Amino acid sequence: MTKPAKPAVRPANTHFSSGPCAKRPGWTLEALSDAPLGRSHRAKIGKTKLKQAIDLTREILEVPADHRIGIVPASDTGAVEMALWSLLGARGVDMLAWESFGAGWVTDVVKQLKLADVRRFEADYGELPDLSKVDFDRDVVFTWNGTTSGVRVPNADFIPADRKGLTICDATSAAFAQELDFTKLDVVTFSWQKVLGGEGAHGVLILSPRAVERLESYVPAWPLPKIFRMTKGGKLIEGIFTGETINTPSMLCVEDYIDALLWAKSAGGLKGLIARADANAEVIHRFVAANDWIANLAVKPETRSNTSVCLKIVDRDITALDADAQAAFAKGVVALLDKEGVAFDIGHYRDAPSGLRIWAGATIETADMEALMPWLSWAFETQKATLSQAAA
Repeated sequence: MTKPAKPAVRPANTHFSSGPCAKRPGWTLEALSDAPLGRSHRAKIGKTKLKQAIDLTREILEVPADHRIGIVPASDTGAVEMALWSLLGARGVDMLAWESFGAGWVTDVVKQLKLADVRRFEADYGELPDLSKVDFDRDVVFTWNGTTSGVRVPNADFIPADRKGLTICDATSAAFAQELDFTKLDVVTFSWQKVLGGEGAHGVLILSPRAVERLESYVPAWPLPKIFRMTKGGKLIEGIFTGETINTPSMLCVEDYIDALLWAKSAGGLKGLIARADANAEVIHRFVAANDWIANLAVKPETRSNTSVCLKIVDRDITALDADAQAAFAKGVVALLDKEGVAFDIGHYRDAPSGLRIWAGATIETADMEALMPWLSWAFETQKATLSQAAA
């Protein structure tokens, strides 16, 4: 088996990582020149910038006026942990997991918070659990889009409007790329390093009035670290949701987020961002349909992510290998693309099945995605030729 010729066209932007993700088209450091560096985030200029970020978030994501939006520490992880530790324990909880991060939230609730009344609904990579069995009279925790499996809930229809419990949704790879029904979601978390390509370390926490009511009427049985505390004297600390952050934020990162939000507004807002992600994902799906050596990890088309698209190698010669050899083959494909400088950081997540994970979010240009596809075939065929030569 001879090694194939390299494709003639290369992506202009080769950053296809699933987080941190590609910067918005045309981004330069000069875009951050207005950042109030060396100034207090509690000064008027700092508070103004933080409030601008919150207001733009509300506008672009179309968050209802009665929902609070706060910038919190420690990325999406910090935002989720704040919600879990502050809100859970008032009633039983149903935990949903179908990939690594969802499984991590299960571990936190069961082994760290040690809640007694926990039901687990889990599914293998590529599948969703049976959502019809979830009891929304209980609190429910789930990821909207499984970043490490490429499996998302298709919509919020499975959540009743008259629920008694809270819905806590990790939406970090869904926000700004998928429709989130805030009437069905009481807590929404994300980090701006995903779909908008912002710099890392900060999370966003969105609370419905029902979530605020829980915060003001329920005191957890465990102590809360300072960075998790959202109430004082039984009342919500409103300042958190107007720009008075719990800890010191990076004003450079905040400026970068504002820049990304302004770009998002110019790109057509939420609908424009969703359309861009859909177009990028469709390029991958067409490629998969045309090539029998690769398949989407998500089994059902309606659950396939339009951001973190996870793929598995299904060529019979490769699937005949043991699991370690299959993983080595996939890593070899990724390494070839990295060495050629055409796609960086597209290997599977460490806990996920071996294969590829390609970011298709809104900051990716569709032309770059189209240019990448022939390189996937080249890398696969090159790696397979190398394997054949080694076996000869």
